[in-house]
Amino acid sequence: MANPELSFNRTSDATLVVRLAGPWHLRRDMPDPGAVQREIESAAPKRLAFDGAQITAWDSSLLIFLTEVSELCAQRQITADRGGLPTGVQRLLALAEAVPERSGARQGITVPWWLARIGTAFLDMRQPVLDFLVFLGQITLAFGRLVRGRARFRTVDLLLLIQQGGAQALGIVTLISFLVGLILAFVGAVQLQQFGAAIYVADLVGIAMVREMGAMMTGIVMAGRTGAAYAAQLGTMKVTQEIDALSTMGISPLDFLVLPRMIALCLMMPLLCLYANLMGILGGAAVGTTMLRLPLLVYYNQTAAAVHISDLVGGVFKASVYGALIAISGCLRGMQCGNSSSAVGDAATSAVVTGIVFIISACGLFSVVFYVLGI
Repeated sequence: MANPELSFNRTSDATLVVRLAGPWHLRRDMPDPGAVQREIESAAPKRLAFDGAQITAWDSSLLIFLTEVSELCAQRQITADRGGLPTGVQRLLALAEAVPERSGARQGITVPWWLARIGTAFLDMRQPVLDFLVFLGQITLAFGRLVRGRARFRTVDLLLLIQQGGAQALGIVTLISFLVGLILAFVGAVQLQQFGAAIYVADLVGIAMVREMGAMMTGIVMAGRTGAAYAAQLGTMKVTQEIDALSTMGISPLDFLVLPRMIALCLMMPLLCLYANLMGILGGAAVGTTMLRLPLLVYYNQTAAAVHISDLVGGVFKASVYGALIAISGCLRGMQCGNSSSAVGDAATSAVVTGIVFIISACGLFSVVFYVLGI
């Protein structure tokens, strides 16, 4: 049978027989106990018996149904005979009735008013903001100790982090930047060719890469690569209690772990941005010299005339800020990691999302500020 079945039969001795058949599972369309109540109200019996010989399978849904029917019989002083039910069902019902229900256990679930839910959600948003501000203040104090020469970290760790965040990232930065420049040039060429202005593809690619796309795409790549690595490393150290060990020895985890990572990324991001600008322009040149048949020297001269030093300085400055934001987000999520292996993965994921959100938000803010300043 696809669904559970419920039927009734009356005997000559004023007994109402409730016949149960089929699979009684929660995923099925369960019969309503109200049907039993209506049958009782139509002609009140003295005794109610169950016939469960045709029950093929059952779970807690059957117990819930029988409990409600038993309560109905108790209210109307009708004798309930459970002898026709499966043995396991009888035992579970007897066990449920052996322990009296605690007073007030069936309290209804109250749904807060929509305005209260909005207020609660707003209050819950305060804690992450406060945690970020506290971490930012601690980082500021750590940089103050670095300026005074009192920060404690190993130089070899800093050099290793510089290598990991710089030279080892050249491959992915090369690929992404070259493809971004190529895509910008191809999209621009399709439109500009209609007006006979294909030469201005060089201006489009050069200005876009130097001002915005070089720094932003490098930041997004580093957020997914290095920011997640920072969160996973610090999260693993927290799970293995290495951070607690540093605090026990009197060494500040911010100085020893966070500060070198921020310095390394802030130093490498401007260099990676310059390299990304070059690769993006080369990607645009590949389209200009092949698809548009532009001489390479002409493309170079047009790019040099379009891109100014202010554009380059602005892009490098943005990359430095993006590097700091990526390091902060990665280290913050790593230090906030829980004490389980799954929490390390959650910290890495949260670091990537936080870093990308910070980068996009800062990019929009820089665009407005640079426009107001006329840069």
